[in-house]
Amino acid sequence: MEITPIVTHHFVKSEDLNHHGTLFAGRTAEWFVEAGLMAAAVCIPAENIVCIKIHGMTFTRPVKLGEIAKFTSKIVYAGRTSLIANIRLSIQDQEVINGFITFVNVDKDGHSFPHGVEIKPISAEDLSLYEQAKSFRNLQTASESRSDC
Repeated sequence: MEITPIVTHHFVKSEDLNHHGTLFAGRTAEWFVEAGLMAAAVCIPAENIVCIKIHGMTFTRPVKLGEIAKFTSKIVYAGRTSLIANIRLSIQDQEVINGFITFVNVDKDGHSFPHGVEIKPISAEDLSLYEQAKSFRNLQTASESRSDC
């Protein structure tokens, strides 16, 4: 499957702000996950998708009232049952956040099952994102196999 970016926008309103008068991180996380979900829903039915991990969401600058947040998301890695999305938030072409989210394909009972999606990175950027996402998947698998709790 070709990597296809999904672009969404949010106008930052007063109800989206924190006590400092800048975009609340909780609202940003909501929009961040939603943007990743939309990219995953291009590959598999939305009702089968659950978010299991946000791999990072570090702000490089505050987002202010009245700014338009542009989210660009795309699935950059596909495991057997998981999909990893890269999501970027930019304001007027300045990157504010760049992170990843892992989603899992589940059945109606919440059990993971294979999705059959295969991602083929073509560009150098997509190959780099694929390798970064693959490293998250490898870390997750390693920690799960070491867990004896």
